[in-house]
Amino acid sequence: MSEEKSSGFTIKDRRIFAEGKEEIKNKEEEKEPPKEEPQTPFPEINFATFIISLNASALVHLGVIDDPATGKKVKNLPMGKQTIDILGLLEEKTKGNLSKEEENLLKNILYDLRIIYVKEQG
Repeated sequence: MSEEKSSGFTIKDRRIFAEGKEEIKNKEEEKEPPKEEPQTPFPEINFATFIISLNASALVHLGVIDDPATGKKVKNLPMGKQTIDILGLLEEKTKGNLSKEEENLLKNILYDLRIIYVKEQG
């Protein structure tokens, strides 16, 4: 390590980049590997889970459910409306390409979100 003596004080530079390559290598070897936390398996990715994810996002923005990041209910109506509009766009663009279940899911979610949005606006 680099050391300087000046008027009775000893200054030691402990920054990593000031150390020699050998010292850095030894420190890396001393570190324990990070412990892996058990991960929750994600649900299967399909159209229904995508729509449900957008629904949850809209509900957070409409202040219906807690924001997972803050744990608090926060209203952001413009963002909620944008998410509803995205779902409406998906309904329009996928017309005729969805199964009956997917079509009903999207239709019902859009209906519910639009009702909530109108109630929250007024």
